[in-house]
Amino acid sequence: MKAVRIHSLGGTGVLTLEETPRPEPADGQVLIKVRAAGVNPVDCKTRSGKFQRPDMALPMTLGRDIAGVVEGVGRGVTGIKPGDEVYAYLDAHGGGYAEYALAEEGETAPKPASLDDIHAAAVPLAATTAWQALFDHGHLQPGQRVLIHGAAGGVGHYAVQFAKVHGATVVATGRSEDRELLESLGADEVIDYRKDRFDERVHDVDLVVDLIGGETQARSWACLKDGGTLISTLEQPSEEKAAEHHAHAEYMSAGPKAEQLQEIARLIDDGKVKVVIEETFPLSEVRQAHETLERKHTQGKIVLTV
Repeated sequence: MKAVRIHSLGGTGVLTLEETPRPEPADGQVLIKVRAAGVNPVDCKTRSGKFQRPDMALPMTLGRDIAGVVEGVGRGVTGIKPGDEVYAYLDAHGGGYAEYALAEEGETAPKPASLDDIHAAAVPLAATTAWQALFDHGHLQPGQRVLIHGAAGGVGHYAVQFAKVHGATVVATGRSEDRELLESLGADEVIDYRKDRFDERVHDVDLVVDLIGGETQARSWACLKDGGTLISTLEQPSEEKAAEHHAHAEYMSAGPKAEQLQEIARLIDDGKVKVVIEETFPLSEVRQAHETLERKHTQGKIVLTV
């Protein structure tokens, strides 16, 4: 089979399309014939060496989001069978940039029936991250106010929709070019971070979802009500600032949960959540896909077709 592998860390030039053996599913695993694979910032950070794990071994195949059809299952898999159309959020093992990929049963769920494979592959990691930031870590409640930074991006555009469906008031930061999209997704207020200081306009929010980090996170304390919550997907918030605001603040890293993928699929099929695609590339143009994600302010997700 064809797979994109990296043998060393570095720029996009380390991404190489190669012939590799097709994997076989072990106990509890699902072999998926990949039709499309999402591209995420964590892929670029892993490739460049900015994000590393102690168990990371080269060569490796990147890719955490896939959609396709089940080719085979290992022993002990009971809820999935060959021929099922699925999507999956592959955990740290990755492997999605390939014609076939292995997923654990707990990483896999039926593909949203209303989506094609390209749009389905744009969902798992980003949507799960948004879900877990808002609800598992942020404990967002109906009627609360949430400030979402980076709201037009892969994770952000799902966070806006999930929060709105949940009955929250949503304040989103983005660019003026993102306003129409964000309002269509349900944002109650959109602030162009290049023209306005959000920390002077927004106050007393219950939850900040920080998808940007750095100065944006530091300025967000001024927006948070006393006793509020700040969740970052990028860096650990200041314990000192959290104490000043009597706030709960934490860095989070998402992980796959099949039951959340099932709930997200229901929302999509019910027409309550839509998937935004910035651009698609064939697997052979994976380098261009990474360059686009790293250099461009994207709306929604970038997806590889396999």
